[in-house]
Amino acid sequence: MSLADFRRLVVALRQDEKGVTALEYGLIAAILGAAVITAFTTLGTGLGTFFTSVVAKLTL
Repeated sequence: MSLADFRRLVVALRQDEKGVTALEYGLIAAILGAAVITAFTTLGTGLGTFFTSVVAKLTL
């Protein structure tokens, strides 16, 4: 591989944005996944407390 071929390869790789787009989508998916897990954990804890209090009031 000559230096000119290497330069053409580097220029082509710098102009190719397919990998960057895939990386961005991956980061967005990871952030959304973390947000969903956090929301479900918080919501689940709150619902558990709510239903525990409902059951306690019903059994009295």
